[in-house]
Amino acid sequence: MRPPAAFTLEALAGFYAAGGSPVEVAREALSRIAAFNDPALFLAAVPEDELLARAAALPPGPLHGVPFVVKDNIDAAGLPTSAACPDYARMPAEDAPAVARLLAAGALLLGKVNLDQFATGLNGTRSPYGTPRNAVRADLIPGGSSSGSATAVAAGIAAFSYGTDTAGSGRVPAAAQNIVGLKPSLGLIPTRGAVPACRSLDCISIFAQNVADAAAVLAIAAGPDAADPYSRAAPASWRTMEAAPPALRLAVPEQAQLLFDTPDDAALFAGAVARAEAMGATITQVDIAPFLDVARRLYDGAWVAERTSALRDWVVERPASLHPVTRTILEGGLGRLTVDAFDDFHAAAEARRLARQVFAQCDALLLPTCPGVPTLATLAAEPIAANSRLGTYTNFVNLCDLSALAIPAGFRADGVPAGVTLVGPAFSEGRLAGIGAAMHHAAGLGPVPPAPAELAADELGLFCIGAHMSGLPLNPQVRGFGGRFVRAARTAATYRLYDLGNRPGMVRAASGGAAILGEIWALPAAQIGPFLAAIPPPLGFGRVTLEDGSTVLGFQAESEGVVGAPEITARGGWRAHLAAK
Repeated sequence: MRPPAAFTLEALAGFYAAGGSPVEVAREALSRIAAFNDPALFLAAVPEDELLARAAALPPGPLHGVPFVVKDNIDAAGLPTSAACPDYARMPAEDAPAVARLLAAGALLLGKVNLDQFATGLNGTRSPYGTPRNAVRADLIPGGSSSGSATAVAAGIAAFSYGTDTAGSGRVPAAAQNIVGLKPSLGLIPTRGAVPACRSLDCISIFAQNVADAAAVLAIAAGPDAADPYSRAAPASWRTMEAAPPALRLAVPEQAQLLFDTPDDAALFAGAVARAEAMGATITQVDIAPFLDVARRLYDGAWVAERTSALRDWVVERPASLHPVTRTILEGGLGRLTVDAFDDFHAAAEARRLARQVFAQCDALLLPTCPGVPTLATLAAEPIAANSRLGTYTNFVNLCDLSALAIPAGFRADGVPAGVTLVGPAFSEGRLAGIGAAMHHAAGLGPVPPAPAELAADELGLFCIGAHMSGLPLNPQVRGFGGRFVRAARTAATYRLYDLGNRPGMVRAASGGAAILGEIWALPAAQIGPFLAAIPPPLGFGRVTLEDGSTVLGFQAESEGVVGAPEITARGGWRAHLAAK
């Protein structure tokens, strides 16, 4: 039985359900590695006999028989960790927690792949082992520093991969190779067992063919590690995949702050914005100058010194072991002054303040992943400047403790891919995944987004009919209590709706009622009480009957509270009433 052409989680699950074997998938992966024939891709591969033996004995789990690769700055027991520096190579005694969780879930490790040395760079060419080939167009950079991680997925060798991301290394390679790159919140996936770049900013990232697969891997990889001081737990209401809100609010940079390599790159970003608008999104331009300012400081300030501190002995005592460009960057950290570092910290605080303002009003910030994907020749001509340009819209994200999701956005006329990135607050991965999956599909590049998740055992459904709905003024209150959008719904035709000024009041009617359109949101059961306490009279909660006969907790007004208020039942819902005002 032949394995599926596409190594996606859905295709592999279907293959195994039909009686396929992980051994067949392992053989197919080996065949694809040989066909791709790139000596710069794998730095340490699991030997064929061992791989087939592992495939035959995989534990059951949600990733059973799913092939993956790991960036070679993350430990996997039995395979050396080199961080693309031959003299640094060592044999780890155990798996990094992030790797161990995947193996326990049944995933099949193929090996360790190439990177910009010590994860220093965004282009993928700074390795003494060579440059992994871009699987989309061989004359383009593969993106870095997670070059091999992106190539293995883009070439169809691995279903997903681990990279790392400090300044954009989990996003720029995704744009360069037309795949999805998920950069989780700081500490969400433990980084213990990963060679530090900037330890306070480092994240383990995920590459996949589609958003749902990346989210599924994150669900397994995430979780605190008691031995990792930078690890942290997500809120109880955290999810890796939500439905895209129907009244999406997106922020984009002001026109003057958009930088592109070619007019085609600009047109592809404009096309992504237009698709979002066609999905019902409201687009707001915001001044991202503080983000751009702190982004420029990442390679010219305190955080260069942090990179240098992780490798001080190598920079001072063994500089010849380092790649020339990497050595130049790291030596620059030796002369940084502590007094200057505080200017950087204050700039980062200002950028975080802007982030709070943006995300109080918008669901996500939509950015070009990078201004464009340069050729290898362009990068060679200006290795520092071209690399810095790649980080224009990525460098600030980790500094501001944000999460991000890079998705493909199409191709230029010359076949060069482009990508866009959705950025949100820490622990907003589920929201970004819902939006990203919908946008990826709308571009004709990704599968139909998965159906909304059912209510979990610790959640209650809440039927919202007014300003608490998506995109309206009180929706942040719902999200602040851990709410997530599930779906639009209508009541049974037994309710009347009234205009109470800045919100509606809905009452059950003995006669003359109609179906009222609203939205079902899931809230953690523990938050329902505090949420109810924040709702002013005459509104309250009760059981609302939906058009399919089911009931759900929802907003209802006291009859006395709507006396004298204009009846708007005929409008069918609060959004329609606002539009008709």
